[in-house]
Amino acid sequence: MAVYTLPELPYDYAALEPVINPQIVELHHDKHHAAYVKGANDTLEQLAEARDKEAWGSVNGLEKSLAFHLSGHILHSIYWHNMSGDGGGEPLAADGVGELADAIAESFGSYAGFKAQLTKAAATTQGSGWGVLAYEPLSGRLIVEQVYDHQGNVGQGSTPILVFDAWEHAFYLQYKNQKVDFIDAMWAVVNWQDVARRYAAAKSRADVLLLAP
Repeated sequence: MAVYTLPELPYDYAALEPVINPQIVELHHDKHHAAYVKGANDTLEQLAEARDKEAWGSVNGLEKSLAFHLSGHILHSIYWHNMSGDGGGEPLAADGVGELADAIAESFGSYAGFKAQLTKAAATTQGSGWGVLAYEPLSGRLIVEQVYDHQGNVGQGSTPILVFDAWEHAFYLQYKNQKVDFIDAMWAVVNWQDVARRYAAAKSRADVLLLAP
């Protein structure tokens, strides 16, 4: 029985135009995201077989495969909800996301500074990767992280609340090799309501995310 399943999109394929065209959304979700779900489930089955046969020589590769596919599934599951055709702009108290806006200003000095840092982080990941805004529970701050492939420069207890997919499959059909143009355009579809909900949830669960002495 499959442990992980592909979540449905919260909108139709054309909902993010003109930032992301329908063909990219369909291929990205139905093919690429689906492949990570299948990969995670297949790897769990292979790990179970390795345990049964005590074939420990395969564990190193299988653990890397599980981390890759599971991280891909998790990041994409956040990614779809982080976007909206009615999104964009700056998070403001008037829109009901004042707590998030205050946290961004406190953690990065200003919204402009945060936007510049996340843009650069996403655009400069080596090869394929992600730019991530995460809640770090030990300090209670928001931090920007880079994820190479689906793993990488991340704090062990941090919770991603906003993710920018900088893999070529996320933009190449529309933006060709202009990754920076795609990242810049992404700000027009950020769903700040979703990001704010994730921030509030991560902050409320900080005591169970990391058991500090």
